Amino acid sequence: MSQLPHAQRRSPWLQAGTVLFWLLYGATLLAAGGWLISNIRQIDPQHRAVVMRLGAIERVQDSGLLLAWPNPIEQVVMIPSAQQVLSYHVSALLRSDQARAADQRASSYEEDGDALAGSGYLLTGDAGVVQLDLTLSYQITQPRAFVTQAEHVLPALSRLAERSAVAVAASRDLDTILVARPELVSAGSNAAERREQLRGDLVQAINQRLARLQQQGAGLGIEITRVDVQASLPDNAVSAFNAVLTARQQADKRVADAHTAAEKRLQQANQSADSIRQQATARANEEVASASVDTADIIALAKALDNGSDPDMLQRIYRTRMPALLSRADAVTTVTPSAEARLLLQGGNP
Repeated sequence: MSQLPHAQRRSPWLQAGTVLFWLLYGATLLAAGGWLISNIRQIDPQHRAVVMRLGAIERVQDSGLLLAWPNPIEQVVMIPSAQQVLSYHVSALLRSDQARAADQRASSYEEDGDALAGSGYLLTGDAGVVQLDLTLSYQITQPRAFVTQAEHVLPALSRLAERSAVAVAASRDLDTILVARPELVSAGSNAAERREQLRGDLVQAINQRLARLQQQGAGLGIEITRVDVQASLPDNAVSAFNAVLTARQQADKRVADAHTAAEKRLQQANQSADSIRQQATARANEEVASASVDTADIIALAKALDNGSDPDMLQRIYRTRMPALLSRADAVTTVTPSAEARLLLQGGNP
């Protein structure tokens, strides 16, 4: 019986081990290739890449194709682009949960202390109390400093915003922060303009503190672009202010109603006066016209007698008027001045 070839004399276990070796070898090559290209990626326009080589910042790359060595040789940290605006809500200026719970209990703060009673409130320049709810909008201007201070950026920003808010509030009175007394605005003061300037002053104050940190070598790598402020009064003061405003509004409404009623009465009086004046004028015109008609003959007779233009006019008027007068009389007695005789004429019924 002839001998089998050497390849056919290998055991199945040996063949299986060979196959497994080549599979592991191929998987290793694939893993090595994936590891080598793990930091080769496309950076979108909304982000930037900060490349750190062995823990030190090597370079900053904007959008585009990024070529970097794999971890742990080079690490890639993605941050927002320079044009992207980020927002951060400063919760340190708000009233604490413990203080709000004490407010709900409606109890005094003797047990909790004055610090809890004033938690979340700022003192204004005129000894007023106000609460500021700040939302900061910022941009990353220095990627290296931002990545270096990564975990400290937001806590430090919160403290800077809190200190700036305290300083800005102390430099203003209550009416330039919120409308505590609306009559000041209606009186033409510049309180509304100064209230709008509050945002700009907060932006400037925070950026100045960020600049000082940068000069000290501890910059955060960010810049504040906008501060949204929502000012409010303490809850106890809100009800008092609302009561005052309600009373003022009611008083203004009553004054307005009184002005309206007075104006209406004035209009009615003017209308009545105009009507009376027109009626009197019309009646006077009628009486003047009637008097003119009644006196027309007398005036014409007087002119005729003065001028001698119509000597018979008196006789005509006598003959015209006397029958009407005699017709109204029961009896008429005529007397001749030159004689003593009397003539009685029977008159008609009136």
